[in-house]
Amino acid sequence: MKGENREILVVGGGLAGCEAAWQMARMGIGVHLVEMRPVQSTPVHRSSNLAELVCSNSLRGDSLSNAVGLLKAEMEVLDSLIIRAARVAAVPAGGALAVDREKFSATIAAALEAEDLIRIERREINELPEEPAIIATGPLTSMALHQKLEELLGEKSLSFFDAIAPVLEGDSLDLDRIFRASRYDKGEGSDYLNIPLCREEYENFIESLLEAEQVEFQDFEKEDMHYFEGCLPIEIMAARGLDTLRFGPMKPVGLIDPSTGHRPWAVIQLRQDDLAAEHWNMVGFQTKLKQGEQRRVFRRLPGLENARFSRYGMIHRNTFISAPSHLDEHLRLRAAPHLRLAGQISGVEGYVESAAMGLWAGRNLGREILGFEASPPSGAISGLIRHLTQSSPRDFQPSNINWGLIPTPAELRCIRRRKERREATSQYYLQELKLRRERGEI
Repeated sequence: MKGENREILVVGGGLAGCEAAWQMARMGIGVHLVEMRPVQSTPVHRSSNLAELVCSNSLRGDSLSNAVGLLKAEMEVLDSLIIRAARVAAVPAGGALAVDREKFSATIAAALEAEDLIRIERREINELPEEPAIIATGPLTSMALHQKLEELLGEKSLSFFDAIAPVLEGDSLDLDRIFRASRYDKGEGSDYLNIPLCREEYENFIESLLEAEQVEFQDFEKEDMHYFEGCLPIEIMAARGLDTLRFGPMKPVGLIDPSTGHRPWAVIQLRQDDLAAEHWNMVGFQTKLKQGEQRRVFRRLPGLENARFSRYGMIHRNTFISAPSHLDEHLRLRAAPHLRLAGQISGVEGYVESAAMGLWAGRNLGREILGFEASPPSGAISGLIRHLTQSSPRDFQPSNINWGLIPTPAELRCIRRRKERREATSQYYLQELKLRRERGEI
């Protein structure tokens, strides 16, 4: 492919597709980015914006003692558009990186539209490309393209169910019943709104939650119904035991209710969803309750008696391939090596992980076009590649980045404190990555 002068097709204008297009354009390669919205929408997207965030507005932890913090830092070394836009659109979120959705998407769109080497087109692609391309259509890949992938791979793609948390209008909250604080006082000031519950309030809430009506699944969905464990609906967690939520998204540790001077029995946290603080996300409250039931159950909570919903929680079906059976370390389909997969459809979970696979697919294909070899950095990005290519194909599940995927260098294993060891590991891999980039190896 060296020396060829043509546009490379990227299918999908989500996080992975936008990142892949950006990376190749920055390498001097023309890109044809095709997004099917608004010609063809999905059950969960609310706009035709590029890189629209449909679930949480959080890109999770930002510390180098956190595996996703290392992943973001690696992406920044490699000039990630997604992480750059997230910094521009950041909203207060304690130790996490959360964004104003609209500003985040607008920043990405503006950068891509200003790039002369990127051509953006809005249409649905129903056939697998015959030329080199990156498929980054996400977990909500259109049925037509999904079927073509199934035909190529010779088996049904796996799928799981993902859920979205409600978003509330800020001026509808009773702030006299809610206190501002970040867990363990992390972050600048008090970045979260907290709804404290005593034991009786908590147990009444669990009872109401378990009695509430849920959205019914279609017959074809029931045949293959399983959830991603990292994003379970709250009613599913509640059914696992009375204290499951209290030790999960409603854990009160690190928070003191100023009205009592004590730690509450349980806490519901609201995270700022936009720069103007007009909308607040119910952290960890992804749900498949019917909309009317969400209003009824959640408005029983202190401070939410008159809450207005700018978005209800919902559940949707996600699609991904069995990556260990079908992808090589360059994210190429073994059955069609001219095609690379990136993003959630490749078998990773999470915004940052999806964008990272878009980054790697774009840089990898770009280097191949320019006549260079490419190998992933040996830290978090490499850990995700290993998960996709070296996991057992049997019962393969999408994964977030975690420390189990990132080896601790031998010389750092003597550091006893886990946080210090992980921070040192992050610095080790970042330094290695910077040196490799300076030498033009990646």
